[in-house]
Amino acid sequence: MASNSKSYLLLIVLTTIATELFSQAQFKKDLAHTYSVVLRDKNTGEMAVGVQSHWFAVGTRVSWGKSGVGAIATQSFTNPAYGPDGLKLLSQGKSATEVLEIITKGDEGIDFRQVAVIDANGNVAAYTGKKCIKSAGHLIGDNYSVQANMMLNDLVVPAMAKSLEQSINLPIAERVVQALLAAQDAGGDIRGKQSAALIVMGSKKTEKPWLDKTIDLRVDDHAEPLKELQRLLTVHQAFVYMNEGDAAIETGDMAKGLKQYEAAAKMLPDNLEMKYWRAVTLANNDRLDEALVIFKEVFGKDENWRELTKRLPASDLLNLSDKDLDTIIKL
Repeated sequence: MASNSKSYLLLIVLTTIATELFSQAQFKKDLAHTYSVVLRDKNTGEMAVGVQSHWFAVGTRVSWGKSGVGAIATQSFTNPAYGPDGLKLLSQGKSATEVLEIITKGDEGIDFRQVAVIDANGNVAAYTGKKCIKSAGHLIGDNYSVQANMMLNDLVVPAMAKSLEQSINLPIAERVVQALLAAQDAGGDIRGKQSAALIVMGSKKTEKPWLDKTIDLRVDDHAEPLKELQRLLTVHQAFVYMNEGDAAIETGDMAKGLKQYEAAAKMLPDNLEMKYWRAVTLANNDRLDEALVIFKEVFGKDENWRELTKRLPASDLLNLSDKDLDTIIKL
């Protein structure tokens, strides 16, 4: 009987140890050692999260946000529930400080966590666990928080804060990218770099998911993730101009439409897509001679655009006489 009791006690001890080890494995397995920015633009009300790490696809775990609600960065040994749970609480009207307290309460891995929360009013709260790998820390400023762990040195976090303080006149996306670049210049992640992400949310709530993030860019695996993020941001802005041009043309404002197209083309001068649709717009507005020059350039670089042109009239996207269409096709 005594032997059975000892065996039972041993089983309890082993089960307890196994449970503890499993628990630790659970909160330690989701790595995202990194540096990040959460920011609100006081003038526009926009909010953003930017992040860079030596870890694959860091944007899938760290950056969370919702227009008119708030933004969250969860990192180190990440607890991904902090993102959706925190945004839900923010949408209920709780402040950043209240949200941070609620989502971290009872988390057995809290000492390994790093998280920053900003609400739609610009209130900020952040936390760095005592077991986050050094160099680790955060700084809270006016409508922002910057945080990092496993950095090469203690200069990274202050470098991000200084960059944000000095870039208040830039658009929010550019401010975030500049802060991340400053972090890298100061030393960055001790392991190097691999991925980066940027999300920007509007100032007003929306029930339309496709309108929730005005910018949503990810670089999942790249030798120079921040340079690639910068390039993608330029492409994004160029296509914003294209969309604005399309909208202007739809309302009959030809001058504004072409102005937006030209702005886009200056940002991406080698982009055939932009050149092509500008030519289509010119042709549809009785400026065929100007359009022909562009069509000829585009066709000379890729014959598929010539074939596409043949298909546009059937979709009412190119409204020309048969003669004028034939002139374009035969360029």
